[in-house]
Parts: sequence; C-alpha cells; structure tokens
Amino acid sequence: MAEMYDLVVIGAGPGGYVAAIRAAQLGLKVACIEKRSRLGGTCLNIGCIPSKALLDSSYWYALARQQALASHGVRLSGVSLDLPGLLARKERIVHELTQGIAYLFKKYGVTSYHGSARLVGGHQVEVQLVESERLILEGRYILLATGSVAVELPFLPFDGQGVVSSTEALDFSKVPQHLLVIGAGYIGLELGSVWQRLGAEVTVLEALPRLLPQADGEVAAEVHKQLSRQGLRFHLQMRVTRMRRQGDMIIVTAQGPDGTERDFMADRILVAVGRKPCVEGLGLEQVGLRLDPISGRLPVDGGYRTAVPHIFAIGDLIAGPMLAHKASAEGVVVAERLAGMQPRLNYAAIPSVIYIHPEVASVGATEEQLQQQKIRYRVGRFPFLANGRAKALGESGGWVKVLADEATDRLLGVHIVGPQASELIAECATLMEFHASAEDVARCIHPHPSLSEALAEAARMAWCGKPLHL
Repeated sequence: MAEMYDLVVIGAGPGGYVAAIRAAQLGLKVACIEKRSRLGGTCLNIGCIPSKALLDSSYWYALARQQALASHGVRLSGVSLDLPGLLARKERIVHELTQGIAYLFKKYGVTSYHGSARLVGGHQVEVQLVESERLILEGRYILLATGSVAVELPFLPFDGQGVVSSTEALDFSKVPQHLLVIGAGYIGLELGSVWQRLGAEVTVLEALPRLLPQADGEVAAEVHKQLSRQGLRFHLQMRVTRMRRQGDMIIVTAQGPDGTERDFMADRILVAVGRKPCVEGLGLEQVGLRLDPISGRLPVDGGYRTAVPHIFAIGDLIAGPMLAHKASAEGVVVAERLAGMQPRLNYAAIPSVIYIHPEVASVGATEEQLQQQKIRYRVGRFPFLANGRAKALGESGGWVKVLADEATDRLLGVHIVGPQASELIAECATLMEFHASAEDVARCIHPHPSLSEALAEAARMAWCGKPLHL
C-alpha cells in the first residue's frame, strides 16, 4: 500500500527543503526524498556553504601571511597553515547547518526519506532506500528539485584525484603545487582564489575573450585586474583540446584564437565549465517529460508546473540562473500556490554574488543588456576610495555602479565590486523590487560612516550627476 502525501518533494537542496518546510507550515502532509546522507543538497554539502567557509578561512590566512594587518597596528609572526584544521572547520559548519534542516523537518512534520527517487507514472514515486528497502509514495502533487551536477569535458574526464570537479576541490588533502582551472566563471574564480591564498600557483584558462561572461563588462574587467594583482594568472580565448600524463603531473594542451597550441602543466586540474540538471535515473521519460533540446532545462509554466499537471519543477532544473536563493524562492512559491495563495517572483530583482576578494555583487541589467535592448540609461559610479568606512576598514578597492532609466530615473541595475558587496546588494534588490528611482535611493538617509553611503552617492550621480563626496 503506497504512503499518501499532499506533496512529495524529490531533492532536499535549498529549493526542495524550503518548499517542504513551507508546505508543511501551510498544513500540507509532506514527504521529502534525498539521496545524500545529509539534507541540504549541493549547496549546503558541496557547494555554497563549504566553499564560503574555505574562502573566509583562506582570506584570513592570506592576510596574516602577507602581514596585511600591519597597517592596522597588528603585527604577526610564526604564521603557518593548518590545512586539516581549516577543512575540519568547514565540515563543522556544514554539519551544524544540515542538522538544522533535519530539526526543522521534525518540527514541522516533514517526513524525510534517505534514498533515490524515480517517477513511475501517475502520482507515484518509487524510493530505493539506502537500507535496500524499496517503497512507493503517492503524492497529490510532486515537486522535482534535484538540482544540478558539474559538466564534464570528454577529453578531461573526472577521476576524483588529478582532474576534479568543484566537489573534490573542496577537500584537497594538501595544497596543490600548481592548480589549473578550466573556466573563468564564479566557481572557478572562487575555488582558484582559495587555493592561491593557501599557497598554490593558480592558472585559469577561459575559452571566451573575458572572465565572467554573464557579468557586466566593467565588472569583469575589474575582477580580472584585482585577481591578477593577487597572483592568479589568466589565459583567455584558450580552448582545451587534449591532455596527457607525465608522472604525477598532467599536461593540458589548449588552442588559442589563431590556432596556436600551448601546453600547461599542473598536479591538479579543476574543471569548472558549468553545471547541468541532475535528472539521471529520475524517470522523466516514464511520465512523458523531456528536457528542452536547446536550453537543456525542463519546461514549466508561470507556476512551475510541467507538462504533467501534478508535477512541478524548480531551481537548476528549469530556466534561469543556477542560484540557491532563486531555487528557494521558487520552492516557496510552489508551496504557497498549492495552499491557495498567488505569489510571484520578480526575476529582474534576483541578486548574484561572487565571493572573491573584493566581493562582486549584482542585481538587474548589465550595461551590455541595456544596450542590446536599446534602453537609454544613465550611469552613476562611486569609488570606495572616497568612502570613510571603506578607508577605516582598509578595504577601499572597487566601486558601486548604478544604472537608471534616462526617462524615468527608475533603477535598472546595480553592480558592486568592493567590501561586503554581498550584504550591500540586498538593499539594491529590495529597492528594485519596489521600483525605486535613483533619486529615491539618493534621498534615503544612509548611516554614517557606512559602506552603504557609496550606494547613495552612486545613485545621486546617476540621478543628477553630482555626488557630494567626489
């Protein structure tokens, strides 16, 4: 006899577990199936959280090693790296957060199953439990939230040792001598920064003419400059064609735009060329669902309903940026719609962050997108070099850029390179959600001294062309 639920969620990542909790809060009987031993999906276990823990730890180590605190009157000696301790701290953080989700499931009555799920037709989901037992769940509604996996290059297959994905790059047992990163997106730059700070020589190969192809062009150029200063080496328009091994080293051959080939040698290679929906073994064909042949994603309507009316999909499975907070927001919407509410998301106001140093954060349109859409806009830019709080922190690199509609003054995009950009961008996302103008932002009273004053000044520049402190 199948166990009956109002909602069966497949995947306990930031989309799935949030949807399960919200649906349970609203009175639905919910089950959530997760194949990993811990809840939280890629984000909490092998993605967002562990990578940020390593980024923060490596940042403090680099500051201490480089005597960067001397300007603050703090002098250190005998600085050394305890890599096992650094990795253990990361694991403690992951454990505490995943245990927190388990507690919330228990609190709200979400039934959790540890095993692999497969759609078998109708409203049924087959679960192969880790303990070998097989059972059938039946859901009035089913939510697919299985996330994504790293894309593998055919001529650079993952072996878990020399050629790795971001998962293995979180747990190197020793600092690589030379780490070769294939792909200059946010994953490659973040993990490349971690190991460069810890002592590795890091080289990044990118097939395109610039870093961060989805970012604002000026942001990408600033990131290139800042990371190059820190010691990362970049080779753009280099397409990897093959590899060979030489003892403990791996030699990768890449071809430049003129056809010239060049070899790069490394003891570790991180392939970070993107991610794709995780659907293997899910049984999509069994119920008549297929990924779009062009986008590679699962088509859904405005309410995240697939071609099968009682099956929904969110997060990395569907169109849009592969971001944890995007998946969480979609999960909330699905749960609330099933409970009779009618929420919606504004995809133009979803922020994105790259946790390198200095941090990079954006929301809304880039200049390139506005130009492509032939939207006339004004630019306001203010450097952290002229911000009192940034000066006091010793973090005065970077700037805030505000893009405002030339006719209406409405905010169209905000791009930040600088200290605590990940926190500053939240205000910008809120402002865009409520259709604020650049003048609105400039007239909001920001605390002094604070980094947020740079946003107000950039907005003032976009509004009237006259910042007060520049």
